[in-house]
Amino acid sequence: MPHLTVHVLESDLAGRETELIAALTDAVVAVYGEWAREIAVVQLVGLPAHRWGIGGRPALAPSPRVTFGIKEAAFSRPDADAIVAGLVSGVTDAIVAVFGERVRSGVDVELVGTPAGRSGIGGTVVTS
Repeated sequence: MPHLTVHVLESDLAGRETELIAALTDAVVAVYGEWAREIAVVQLVGLPAHRWGIGGRPALAPSPRVTFGIKEAAFSRPDADAIVAGLVSGVTDAIVAVFGERVRSGVDVELVGTPAGRSGIGGTVVTS
C-alpha cells in the first residue's frame, strides 16, 4: 500500500489537513489508478518551527518533506522510471497546490522501497 508521511511546519499545516490529504491521495491515484485510493495512507506530522533545523540552525521556512513508502518491486518494473517520475512530480504538485509555489524548490520526496517479507499488517508478514 502507498504510505506517505509528510513533515511540515505546524503553523503551515493548521487548517489545511483535509485539503493536503485529498491532494496527496489524488497524486497517488493519478499514477497507480483509482484502485489505490482506498489503500493510500497519508500521515501528517506538524512540527513547531524550533524543532526543524537546517544547517545547524532552526529553519525559517522549510518546505515540506515527504517519505513515500512503496513495495520495492515497483523499482524493478519496466515502467519504474515513469512511476518514480510520476510520483515525485505528482506529490510535489500536490504539496504546491496546498502551500503555494514558494515551497516547490525545496519539496523533498523520498521513495522508500520495502522488500517483500520485510513488513507486516495485523501481525502477519506481507510476502508480496
